[in-house]
Amino acid sequence: MHRNLILLTNQFNMKITDIKTYIVGLDRNFMFVEVETDAGISGIGEAGLTFREDAQAGFIDALKPSLIGQPASRTEHLWQTMSRCGFFPTTGVGAAAVSAIDIALWDIKAKSYGVPLYELLGGKVRDKIYSYTHIHGMTPEALASNAKEKHEAGWKVIRFQPPHQQGVFEPRLAIKATVAQVAEIRNTLGDDIEIILDVHTRLDPSDAITLCNQLEPFNLYFIEDPVRVENVSVVQRLREATSVPLAIGEQFSSKWEFAPLIKNNWFDFCRLDLCVAGGFTEARKIAGMCESHYIPISPHNPLGPVATAACIHMDLATSNFAVQECARPPGTILPEMFPTQVTWSDGFLYPTDAPGLGIEFNPEAASKYPPITGDAPRLRRDDGSYINW
Repeated sequence: MHRNLILLTNQFNMKITDIKTYIVGLDRNFMFVEVETDAGISGIGEAGLTFREDAQAGFIDALKPSLIGQPASRTEHLWQTMSRCGFFPTTGVGAAAVSAIDIALWDIKAKSYGVPLYELLGGKVRDKIYSYTHIHGMTPEALASNAKEKHEAGWKVIRFQPPHQQGVFEPRLAIKATVAQVAEIRNTLGDDIEIILDVHTRLDPSDAITLCNQLEPFNLYFIEDPVRVENVSVVQRLREATSVPLAIGEQFSSKWEFAPLIKNNWFDFCRLDLCVAGGFTEARKIAGMCESHYIPISPHNPLGPVATAACIHMDLATSNFAVQECARPPGTILPEMFPTQVTWSDGFLYPTDAPGLGIEFNPEAASKYPPITGDAPRLRRDDGSYINW
């Protein structure tokens, strides 16, 4: 008993000794954050603002004086420290940096107790995680063919974006093409597949309403980010004009940004991103707010193995969960850096049940994947003006 008390005391007294960042490139850049402690236990996190990795790393460097030497187990206190220091609200790049550190701190905490992270979030409320993947193809036939391949591989839900032509996105033409794509997928697979359309905030409200209403007969699982949301009142206009399920939130940094949409029941699925909206500490609060309005979460995840593992632990312990984005099936990317990852089978994701996030991290392999440099991608209108990527 005395030995157990000593071990428990040591867990609470673990101090943060260093925070390291790793930026690696594949088809896109990924940014991983490792938090080290004086107990020899380290945790891994991931930041979610792609094409802003250097800025996130700079923000983490600025946070180090507030974190090094602090007890690693005080996740709520450290989240408040990171979010409130420096006076200005911690949003955008700052929130992504906080997210990565917070995920790593929860990984450390769970490892120190020798349990999978979901146990510290309340334990499992389900045994496996319903998931969806991305499909690609600019023509209706190519997209439907890829959907069929994914379905035959075991995926039960697929997601795609409206098409563009060599970087040119014209809203009215894109609406017409998107409706044809959805129709072709339905003609090919019938109701055996669930369809998600991610508009990626590329439409103004009037065009978004047109698209949503034209897609109502096809029974989509949801339409994601049909409009830009800097002014969230446009979501009310959209909500009142269409009955299709709406999913919003991947760009939001905090519970305060989600609050008006949740309070007014303006969306049907919450697209919180653990690597953007404050890590586990903040995501759990957002999910709780959603639960009070019967809104399920469907976490955003176009990222790497750490983000996927983090989402699984969140989903396993969250009662109001719907479906998990899995753009990159486990084990298919960065296997040298992450030799142990979560698993996928027949449309569902599964944890490893090892302590913490349950994944293995090999930082020495980061040098094999130099980051992608240069300008960030963007879309333009036919007249040369820009539209959201």
